[in-house]
Amino acid sequence: MNNTKLGWIGLGNMGNPMAKNLLKAGYDLSVYNRSTDKTEEFKGVATVYQSISELVNNCDIIFTMLTNDDAVNQVYQEVLKEELSGKLFIDFSTISQECSLTNAELVKAKGAGFIDAPVAGSTIPAKEGTLIMMTGGNERDIERAQPYLDKLGKLTKHLGANGSGVAAKLSINYFLSLIYQGLAETVLFSEQLGLERKDMLEIINESACGNGATKVKTPLLINDSYPAAFALDLMLKDILLAQKAGADFPLSQAMIDTYQNAQNKGLGKNDVIGIIEALK
Repeated sequence: MNNTKLGWIGLGNMGNPMAKNLLKAGYDLSVYNRSTDKTEEFKGVATVYQSISELVNNCDIIFTMLTNDDAVNQVYQEVLKEELSGKLFIDFSTISQECSLTNAELVKAKGAGFIDAPVAGSTIPAKEGTLIMMTGGNERDIERAQPYLDKLGKLTKHLGANGSGVAAKLSINYFLSLIYQGLAETVLFSEQLGLERKDMLEIINESACGNGATKVKTPLLINDSYPAAFALDLMLKDILLAQKAGADFPLSQAMIDTYQNAQNKGLGKNDVIGIIEALK
């Protein structure tokens, strides 16, 4: 084990299990979260800092996993106040390319490296360490980060310069949002025709159109209960980012309307497949 000191900022639904996987691997980890209650379970196993500046000054490689552009900008405004030469920042957040590229350039101007590395996979793959890392940055920084990324995911895909990882994440989530809407509509249609939900879902999952996304949402649909593995609010945020980035296709606006309607009905904190409640 090397002497590299790792720092983690953002201990939400994804950041928490990902940080724990680095601890399980035996790495020296420090953590920070704006809401201090989320750091409680890390006391005694990681160094818990009360400020971003303390964490940055005491760590060599810093991971960030944050909710949106505003959260990322707020954190990196604090980061940029510090001496950063030789450090490496790896941002797992799903944000706009503009936000990611701006912060990447500001960090690199201070002599540090920056990788955008949003992930494919929700809370279960995060716990299992089987995420897919979609990375943008220079080859040297990717190589430096790889031993740690290997503890968090099953695949690291280097896609090119900064911004490439975010581009891939917006694209894959656009596809996922289409899958989930199609799945919800199909389940409702089959019920209108008198079929049992569990029977239709078995047919879907055993057929050519079944996939990991349909299978992971099947228990939620059968139980008609939607605790969030990936919140509907976050999917709507990502679809709107995709639209802003240029996703303007025949299904785009209809899909945005569906997710927006679901949020307007108070379903935003539910799992993304909870759009079925708004479609009923």
